[in-house]
Amino acid sequence: MESELDNAMAIHRTTALIVGVTGVIVLAALIFVVPAFINVDRYRPQLIAYLQQKTGKQIEIGRLALSLTPLSIQIDGFGAKNSSLFPPGYIVKVAKIDAALDAAALLHRQVIVTSLVLDNPVIHLISDPDGPWNFENPQSKTSGNIFPLGAIALVQIKGGKVIASSLLASDAPGPTLLEADDISSELTHVDLGAILNPSSSSVDGQGTLKAGRLRFGAVHATNVNAKLRLEARQVIFNNVRAEMYGGSVNGELVFKLSGKTPSFATSAQVHGFDMAHLLAAFGNARGTMTGKMAGDLTLSGEVEHSSHPLAGLRGVGHVMVRNGQVPSLALNENLMKLMHFNDLGPAKADPSSFNLISTDLQLANLRIVSTKIDIDGYGVDIDGSGSVSVSGSDQLDYSGVAQITTKQGFFTNTFARLSGATLVDGKLTFPFRIGGTIENPTFSKGEHHFGESP
Repeated sequence: MESELDNAMAIHRTTALIVGVTGVIVLAALIFVVPAFINVDRYRPQLIAYLQQKTGKQIEIGRLALSLTPLSIQIDGFGAKNSSLFPPGYIVKVAKIDAALDAAALLHRQVIVTSLVLDNPVIHLISDPDGPWNFENPQSKTSGNIFPLGAIALVQIKGGKVIASSLLASDAPGPTLLEADDISSELTHVDLGAILNPSSSSVDGQGTLKAGRLRFGAVHATNVNAKLRLEARQVIFNNVRAEMYGGSVNGELVFKLSGKTPSFATSAQVHGFDMAHLLAAFGNARGTMTGKMAGDLTLSGEVEHSSHPLAGLRGVGHVMVRNGQVPSLALNENLMKLMHFNDLGPAKADPSSFNLISTDLQLANLRIVSTKIDIDGYGVDIDGSGSVSVSGSDQLDYSGVAQITTKQGFFTNTFARLSGATLVDGKLTFPFRIGGTIENPTFSKGEHHFGESP
């Protein structure tokens, strides 16, 4: 009896083993063999036609493949081209896209994309003078939701690049306004249909963004980190942190894409900028000042459809520069004599050195105006005001009063007054003007504005 029971149990175990092995073989067949027989690539022409109809753009797809672990479609060599309103080229090119699908929904003939992974996408955004962007589909205003897929729960970008520019009024290509490289991003609840629909008022996605390098106009940054929110016709960057010019910056940035002219607004706090590094990015300003800068800035403006898209930039702020020099500063003969009466610190040998510059800034009409400039030199204090052109002429127009902070002896004061200084509270004081250009500034004696006689 026991022998029969043992035989039965052995047969049961053997059967279970056979069933288990068979199940593994079947599962392996489903995973590795079935996708080979289900040739989804044969549906590529239909998918291209569908996307072209819904987006209004010419679509390219190199290859389609199916994976069951997890259930997903791989798209190799994806591209969407500009419409005839824009120069020839691609809006987006992606080396590889992984689109994960909801298996349960697929059984009910519903296509729900649960996540997208984009490898090495290159996105080129262009604004037309008449209003539309190249990624928009104006026909979607009346066609409802062009992608009946719902919001995608997660979109990941790996190794991406974004370039943004605007066309000139003549419809010729304009200069690049923004360029970001080595982008990685994770966005949730991304609504592709709303992004392509210019009349959409929804939130189109939100998440995080990192960029290895970023250029906005003439400003460069590295190791950029931010929170990103895609709203109705605008992109919002919060908690922006980046490395710039040997220092760091943090702040907020908003791009508005609605209307014929895009606009932006930003507020930022800067810390430890190296002035020599910063000014090297601005042509004629190279080598004009050294030191470390900190401060806060608020900038806004419209992106014009011209060869100078940021000409309408406006802004206010306050900055301080510590422990630097203005090597190109040229003093006239009288001021050289006056400055040499100061026998303290580096200023004795180099009157262009300073301990601290503190100034307000107001930017408008391609000119930076400062109403209160305070310069603490080594033994010299300067109060002034003025402006500088940023239109290309780089013209300077500053004036103020300089004071040697240490009291001098009788003979020194006598010779200094003969050279044009005024004695105020026992200290030598003289007015000055700074003219010329950023590249070649000139420092000269100004008019006498003191009510007290020397």
